[in-house]
Amino acid sequence: MKPSEAGDGTKLVHVGRQPIFDVHGDVVAYELLFRGSMDAVAAGRQDTYATSTVMINAFTEFGIGEVAGDRLCFINLTREFLAGDLPLPFGPAQVVLEVLETVEMDDEVIAGVTRLAEAGYRIALDDFVWGSGHEQLFGLASYVKLDLLDGDVSNLDEVVAAVRQFPNIQLVAERLETDEQLALADHYGMELRQGYALSRPQVLTVASLSPSRLRRLELVTALSAPETDMPRIVAIIASDPALSLRVLRASNSVAAGHANRVSSVRQAVVMVGLKHIRQWAMLMVLDEVGGPAEEHMLGVLTRARLCENVAQWFGAAPDAAFMSGVISGVARVLGIPSAEMAEQFPLAPAVTAALTDGTGRLGQVLRAVDGYEKGELGTYDLAPQYMDAVRWSTRALDASNRLAAA
Repeated sequence: MKPSEAGDGTKLVHVGRQPIFDVHGDVVAYELLFRGSMDAVAAGRQDTYATSTVMINAFTEFGIGEVAGDRLCFINLTREFLAGDLPLPFGPAQVVLEVLETVEMDDEVIAGVTRLAEAGYRIALDDFVWGSGHEQLFGLASYVKLDLLDGDVSNLDEVVAAVRQFPNIQLVAERLETDEQLALADHYGMELRQGYALSRPQVLTVASLSPSRLRRLELVTALSAPETDMPRIVAIIASDPALSLRVLRASNSVAAGHANRVSSVRQAVVMVGLKHIRQWAMLMVLDEVGGPAEEHMLGVLTRARLCENVAQWFGAAPDAAFMSGVISGVARVLGIPSAEMAEQFPLAPAVTAALTDGTGRLGQVLRAVDGYEKGELGTYDLAPQYMDAVRWSTRALDASNRLAAA
């Protein structure tokens, strides 16, 4: 079995996380790193694929709250993102965009970084080397990272003096591995520190269902149409449990500014916004890791549809019942409690209560469906509704497979 595969047909996704400390030893941020497996020591690649994978995994597989709490996240960006060829699918609230030392400075990159800074994104210059051209970004930067292991420390006086002309910039001493390097960071008053002497990167791993490549492409097509067809977009997302969960986790990063919580896929789409949904979909098309676990998808979709079908019997909202079915179904596939999965999303109280405690009208829906799936004879005969759910979910997957083969 490959390191990125789980035994039940799901896949394992990973993201590296290395703490960044202040002078008091407190963790103030994390740098997010590409990792292809749970035991990977180094990134292995720093290209657009790696950047896209880090974004997708951190924001839509784990949820940024699970990865970093309320701390900042430093994310390496390649030229494509800096110049605006590829959009960023998240706002500036919790991220620091690192300009890699390998990015050649030219008018296009400088204009792109200027737009990002004006939009409120914090900018960091990674592995800064004097004379590389990156000093042109000092007026836009919030952080300059200096490599004290392999970097040229002979001209630190000059570099630090130049940086200190810009009071908004904090210096980050990185790749600290010895007491001498720590002393050097102290000597120059570098505000932030990062390196093996303080903490090695951790690799976070979680089991995940992968959204089908077909639906990603279908979603991009729908989002690119001249006239936005919101019902179709919601239907595409709702027809793929993995896509639904990714949109829900993406909504979590913007939920703090909303008084309302999410109780349907449509509300999650509206909260994230079509612009960001489009950007996430484009990034997911770049992500070629794994394929859909069709058997799992069929089971989750059938459960969600069955919840929707019986919702009216209990006076519950059908769309909230569908969402409850998706989340509880995926939780079962991944082998985690529904309550634990509910904590990852900005859900409406009624949905959270159903998934956590089994209470309320939605809780009644889930208990009735659970009982039927276990073969228990209850008050309600769910057989007709179950057969409809099977036909609906099978048709949805068959239609996708026919489209893929065309």
